[in-house]
Amino acid sequence: MIMNKNKQILKHCPNYYKIMDFEFYEDDKLSLKLLDVYEDFVFKVDIANKNQVVKLEQLDLILGKYIDDYFFRKELRCEMQKIRVRKDEDILNAIVDWIIKVFDNYEVGYTRNIYFSRWI
Repeated sequence: MIMNKNKQILKHCPNYYKIMDFEFYEDDKLSLKLLDVYEDFVFKVDIANKNQVVKLEQLDLILGKYIDDYFFRKELRCEMQKIRVRKDEDILNAIVDWIIKVFDNYEVGYTRNIYFSRWI
């Protein structure tokens, strides 16, 4: 039963193995924490709850972008230092909501700025 649930959840996470296999520097504590949050959230999602499934799909997309996009990784590192969780909040959901908010803000700002690659 649990194995079937895990397969259903992983259908909503196309980047799961890419994220879990991400190799980061040994002193990169934030990436380690983000992977822990991701893994915890993935397997605590109630597959019957549509809001949680949507949030899971967003988190999967965002951490996939975290791996692929240097500028977003830099932005998320900066913004994660500003997170505050109230005592009455669920910590895991608060962190996931913050990550989604940072991504949404990044996307809005990124579409306004055009980055030019510089070839040497």
